[in-house]
Amino acid sequence: MNDVEPGKERKPKRSGRDESRLAAIIVLAVLGTAFALENRGKTKVNYVFGSGHPRQIFVIAFCIAIGVGLGWFASRRRTGTKD
Repeated sequence: MNDVEPGKERKPKRSGRDESRLAAIIVLAVLGTAFALENRGKTKVNYVFGSGHPRQIFVIAFCIAIGVGLGWFASRRRTGTKD
């Protein structure tokens, strides 16, 4: 039988490493948001074929998204198994 009463299930505690990682993510998210909001002006961006004048906040957000995507992809490739 189950010793835990229905409705009173225990949640697993976070380890110190998990809490540190969460705190670091929150701090980086706040700093990134503050940085992006301070840079709302337009900037010139030279593309391979032409140029444009997007707002800096979109350039920063796009670069962050690319970095997150590349980091995720790199971590997925590293955890793959070799035969």
